[in-house]
Amino acid sequence: MKDSPQPALHSVIAPVKAVNSFSPPQAVPLLSVPGSGILHTLRNLRPQFFEGLTTSELELVVAAGKQVNAVANSVITNQDDPAEHLYLLLSGRARFFFVTETGKKVILLWIPPGQTFGGAALVTSPKTYLLSSETVRNSSMLVWDRDKIRSLVAQCPRLLENTVSETYTYTVAYRAAHLSMIFETAPERLAYVLTSLASGIGQKVDEGVELHISNEELANEANVTPFTASRLLSEWQRRGMVQKGRGKILLRSPELLLRRPA
Repeated sequence: MKDSPQPALHSVIAPVKAVNSFSPPQAVPLLSVPGSGILHTLRNLRPQFFEGLTTSELELVVAAGKQVNAVANSVITNQDDPAEHLYLLLSGRARFFFVTETGKKVILLWIPPGQTFGGAALVTSPKTYLLSSETVRNSSMLVWDRDKIRSLVAQCPRLLENTVSETYTYTVAYRAAHLSMIFETAPERLAYVLTSLASGIGQKVDEGVELHISNEELANEANVTPFTASRLLSEWQRRGMVQKGRGKILLRSPELLLRRPA
């Protein structure tokens, strides 16, 4: 893939708000059209959203986006706001959340680098965001406005197919989280979430099935504390059923984990 020359930068304003209760919401400076550095990042990330695109199509889509840097604890989308932008996380970490009518904040799925969010912007009739999203670490992302990304989908239909594939990935995670609630104990819930995610979105390797997920994300999915998740994973590692890594978990024997979680 041939890199595009690095363009001059100029500041615009992105729809990102600080969520810190001690400071008012503020916009975050947004860089101009991404250049060669972004293309290098995307080669390493291999986002599902860009799967199957030709080099010229990829450069077209990337050049139409803007790059935004957001500090940790910044709100990116707000539930019920018009879905005017599509985002692709380049670095850092983000997550979905929902605020109930009584004001309770419910943490939902996590968003890893390479994943898009704000997909309601792709729908023909204008929609609102169903969920809010926020960064949990200093993060960088690409953003397209609704008209621009819909025009790109018309030019590159594979983008829409890739969006459906990403939706499948989210559905797998939601299924794991909700069905784990039928189990009474923490080991059973965590074991079910691990094996369910492995069967749906895990990567088969020689030693078993590999999942790219952190302890905190896994704990959230299984409705256990991060301490409990860490303790159980360490126990299962001692028993040879899993192997923990930085931001990933290798399941050596998913079937045995389900039969003997405790």
